[in-house]
Amino acid sequence: MSDAMIRVPAEVRDRLAVIAESRGTSIRSLVQEFAETTLTMEERRERAERARAYLAEHFGVDVTDAESAAMGRKIREAFAQQEDAAA
Repeated sequence: MSDAMIRVPAEVRDRLAVIAESRGTSIRSLVQEFAETTLTMEERRERAERARAYLAEHFGVDVTDAESAAMGRKIREAFAQQEDAAA
């Protein structure tokens, strides 16, 4: 495997080092994990469509765009509340 250098400001590097240390890993592994697990917008759309198709096929539920957007807002709000509580 060949390596590549990614240039980031010192503050970003330092923050990555703190996060990596808290997880017991390296910056390299942290960046690799991020790249492997973070979905692109297109991948997120594809997964959402598969989920909608699954719900329709197996449960007879047709999720509308409005319902999906409302659920997305609820999920974001729940995560924000969780972050606020943890702070």
